[in-house]
Amino acid sequence: MTPERSTWRLTLAASGVVFGDIGTSPLYAFRESFIGRHRLPVDEPHVLAVLSMLLWALILVVTVKYVSVTMRADNRGEGGSFALLALIQRITPKSPLLPAIAAAALLATALFYGDAMLTPAISILSAVEGLTLIEARFSEAILPLTLIIVAGLFLLQRRGTGSLGALFGPVMVLWFVTIAVLGGLQVVANPVVLKAINPLHALGFVVKDPLRAFFTLGTVVLAITGAEALYADMGHFGRRPISRAWLGLALPALMLCYAGQSALVIGHPQAIDSPFYLMAPAWGLIPLIVLASVATVIASQSIISGAFSVTQQAVRLGYAPRLRILHTSGDAAGQIYVPTVNALLFIAVVALVLGFRSSSNLAAAFGLAVTATMLLTTLMIGYVIFRIWRWKLIWAAPLYGILLVFDLGLFAASATKFMAGGWLPATVALTLVTLFATWRKGRALVTADLEASALPTDVFLATARKATRVPGAAVYLTSSTEGVPPALLHNLKHNHVLHRRVYLVTVETALTPGVDEERRISLAEIGEGLARVRIRYGFMQEPDVPSAMMRLREKGETIDPMTTTYFLSRQIILPSKRPGMALWREALFAAMCRNAATPMTTFHLPVNRVVEMGSQVEI
Repeated sequence: MTPERSTWRLTLAASGVVFGDIGTSPLYAFRESFIGRHRLPVDEPHVLAVLSMLLWALILVVTVKYVSVTMRADNRGEGGSFALLALIQRITPKSPLLPAIAAAALLATALFYGDAMLTPAISILSAVEGLTLIEARFSEAILPLTLIIVAGLFLLQRRGTGSLGALFGPVMVLWFVTIAVLGGLQVVANPVVLKAINPLHALGFVVKDPLRAFFTLGTVVLAITGAEALYADMGHFGRRPISRAWLGLALPALMLCYAGQSALVIGHPQAIDSPFYLMAPAWGLIPLIVLASVATVIASQSIISGAFSVTQQAVRLGYAPRLRILHTSGDAAGQIYVPTVNALLFIAVVALVLGFRSSSNLAAAFGLAVTATMLLTTLMIGYVIFRIWRWKLIWAAPLYGILLVFDLGLFAASATKFMAGGWLPATVALTLVTLFATWRKGRALVTADLEASALPTDVFLATARKATRVPGAAVYLTSSTEGVPPALLHNLKHNHVLHRRVYLVTVETALTPGVDEERRISLAEIGEGLARVRIRYGFMQEPDVPSAMMRLREKGETIDPMTTTYFLSRQIILPSKRPGMALWREALFAAMCRNAATPMTTFHLPVNRVVEMGSQVEI
């Protein structure tokens, strides 16, 4: 397959996976400015002003900020908050701003989970609500039908997205073409809306009625939900296919759709209750509801898959405890399923549907998570622009200033809806940041305690010379590259024997998405049959210790899987009043440790060849 043909195939796939969320925003984004908490008059000046704000949000935030600027900041092809953090750490490891940047990346990642909860709820609800246009009595079926679709969606996750992935692209292309045609027909009937491309309509609204314009920004942000997915999914498709799909399909279709809704309500103000569905002729309403429902399921599927990927990155980078991660495809490493995350998201989405009961009520909660994530990304990308890329200030400063001011305005407007539902994603994000930070700090305290109490290697070697040696090889997993792991000491103390060949293995996660096979493993002799092994993986790769150990055969080692035993150290955490963390955080960390997945699952160790040695650690 030629590179050009491959790029077009990736462009088609990106159309289905990347733009599902932002592509279904027309179902609710436009109408919320007029029927939401801060309603606007449905007249030509206000409609043109709102349309202008929508169009320029798509241009400035998505096209300029993400497609033109942010997607250039890739970490070996990967994007997203963690990838951006890893890029900055790799290039400027001694920057005094790193703690602040790490905190911003953690908060942005935590907010993403709030988005992953809200997107299925608001998207599927908004699609199913179209049933009331067919028959008012169908309103009683909206919640049950939404819950059925949600349940089916989350049950489907364990099967993976491989079989559905081939359908995502064509279905979303059909969706974008459909909304473009519907919008275009309305624009032809009332071309006055074309004037909204002039930003003066939006600026005039801000000058004449700044308070209303400010509140309207809080609903305009609904049109750009999912913009972060362009950056986060860059590693799966590449910058060029995503840019092509956005500029050639998604952006024109969305602009036409919003313009069409505007044209419709200018001529028929009563259509503001459901401007998206009322653009369609009566005979096309049912097919459009079906297509919208499928599109929202795809949008939800995409962000759920994103939550799985972000969780995997958090585990690999040491911000979350080990979780059971299942691969659903033998061909695509990125297709994973995390049962714990899937169950928690399902419970959260069901609770949101039952608690808010309509897409309009959910809209208030939606905006805050999105704008906060975008603002944090803008702050981090500012560091890249001025400290890493070092663009010329004469044009970089005005460009960045416009993007930052726009993001600040969107965030401030969304923050006004905090009590109406914005508190929900904020609470979820703060909870997750606390968990991330507690796990990171707790692991650092445990590692420091183990290293302080570790027996120096030379002292252990003197004891090893007197020990009875038995056939076979022993692999001791240790997080430290110094000293002797507790499991080895306990084994020698209680069993009084050592294997003929002993490997002290440390699995490291690099600040890059992947590590080449040639650099996967290194071996350093210690003496008396002991050797230290370092196995390196990227934060997007899955550790497989037995497979990596087989590569030692290339270095002259005789590794036999049937005579190799893996020894693990299991620490029981004892909270104490020692300096480190607050007592409640130590108790939280201990609970997280107890519920973490076993290293046997994480490192693909053979269950019948593993021995665990326990010890207590006081922090």
